[in-house]
Amino acid sequence: MDEKIAGLVVKAQSGFFTVRTDRGNIICQLRGRLKKRRVATDIAAVGDRVMVLPAADGIGAIEEILPRSRVLSRSSPAAGGRRSYTKGETEQVIVANPEQAVFIFACAEPEPHLRMLDRFLVVAERSKIPAVVCANKVDLVEEDEPEKKFGIYRKVGYPVIFTSAKSGAGVDQLRALLRGKLSVLSGPSGVGKSSLLNAVQPGLGLAISHVSQLHQKGRHTTVAPELIELVEGGFVADTPGLRAISFFDIDPEELDAYFPEIRPLVDQCSFGDCTHENTPGCAVKRGVEEGKISPERYDSFLRLRRGET
Repeated sequence: MDEKIAGLVVKAQSGFFTVRTDRGNIICQLRGRLKKRRVATDIAAVGDRVMVLPAADGIGAIEEILPRSRVLSRSSPAAGGRRSYTKGETEQVIVANPEQAVFIFACAEPEPHLRMLDRFLVVAERSKIPAVVCANKVDLVEEDEPEKKFGIYRKVGYPVIFTSAKSGAGVDQLRALLRGKLSVLSGPSGVGKSSLLNAVQPGLGLAISHVSQLHQKGRHTTVAPELIELVEGGFVADTPGLRAISFFDIDPEELDAYFPEIRPLVDQCSFGDCTHENTPGCAVKRGVEEGKISPERYDSFLRLRRGET
């Protein structure tokens, strides 16, 4: 009998998992005893490190899922749809063990919806995933516009890169950022992600677009991206399902912990149950007045706390 070998789940579809191993890709299914586990999350997902038992002829078996360092996840669409907060939810793992998340938004065409970006950043903060903000299509706006729109994130502490597939601006920087890591990329439709990725590695954007269409079977269907291997090392995964995300395991009252500029001020508030809106002695509101917190991010925080989309 073959011994178990280690591998990485690079694709998941309809109960079948493609596992990349030193012996090549192996198509596997979950061992029956794993399926019997009652958990409020996906048992296996793209990005999981697993132990598999190859089959001499046929489908191999995933015998063990190794502990995850982190996950990029959301509430199951069936549980919450587009609502910010859900009750009794189950977790849909979009990608397991990502080393970074790159959130791509356009400077124009379409206009950036920064509260959507803030929502993505909250999810990354909750899961302790290092996040990068990528402002694309800089060629469509005046030279100082990208910094005006996205500079607030640099002040918060997030790396911000400015790119253009058309002019080539920032492409080398993005390529270096992706090299050797398992990266998750997300952003609204129309931001030029495929064109940008084709500039990073010709054919990559096309491959990701194909994967997204392959798995986008319906509005509430689980979306399981495929990890695409980079020539210079590493993997990149698209996450189309993240465009409509309900927070998983996040209560409105704890949202202040996932805004880096708000987090250190919370314990300075006069009341432990401060809403940071109308409560007297609020250090967060004072931080806005003193310029420590941008009014835009503060407004976004309040709207997300209320559950607005």
